[in-house]
Amino acid sequence: MNRNSDESATSSETSKAPKAVALFYDGIRAPELSAVGTHAVAERIIAEAKKHRIPVYENPELVELLSRQRQGELIPPELYQVVAEIIAFIYHLEGRYPRDWPVP
Repeated sequence: MNRNSDESATSSETSKAPKAVALFYDGIRAPELSAVGTHAVAERIIAEAKKHRIPVYENPELVELLSRQRQGELIPPELYQVVAEIIAFIYHLEGRYPRDWPVP
């Protein structure tokens, strides 16, 4: 994972196998699944995100829906709103704002 791009990881550690996904967002297209995994792969996704100081957001329902997609696919349109809210929150935490956005 490269911190120079906009990336985040989403995880779920429910009673079933742990799952995680990582998203890449270039600010132009819809976010893309850069990694999808269960068990040890999920743990590695989360560990790599933390190692590179990439925010990790826990949401079992969202990771369940996103993990149905394949690595390299764009997120489905029905998840645009929820993922946009997460990205906006991460931007806010990092003090980043979209171009032409009135900075508070």
